[in-house]
Amino acid sequence: MKRLSLKSKVSTKISRSKREVFLRSDFKNLAGYDQIGRALRQLTSEGALLKIGYGLYAKARPNRITGKPMLSAEGGFSQVSQEALSRLGVKWQPSESVQAYQAGSTQIPANAEVIILERFNRRIGTEKFELQMARV
Repeated sequence: MKRLSLKSKVSTKISRSKREVFLRSDFKNLAGYDQIGRALRQLTSEGALLKIGYGLYAKARPNRITGKPMLSAEGGFSQVSQEALSRLGVKWQPSESVQAYQAGSTQIPANAEVIILERFNRRIGTEKFELQMARV
């Protein structure tokens, strides 16, 4: 019986999961810190994942037009960034523009924006998008 590589174990765990965002610590039971980092870096270069922050990765799929990797979440970057904040244990709430849109406004917020209720200083974003954070 052939042994599976660490990269294939990580890839299998990602594909079976319902989550869109993964922390590096989600895979700590598979191998050491550095080995997990190498496997995640390989999956990122192959386009299966996108790095969205320090130790934060999101599922990716190829873009139909360009072929480059893009976020696979249905809600796009907004959903991924909010899930990332929740996974990190940060207390947050939607910004006023998002709340107005959810209440029935026709204007779609252009940027993902949240209000951070506690101390948090980390960048969450991709090449094209960055989470806008407002403080209370």
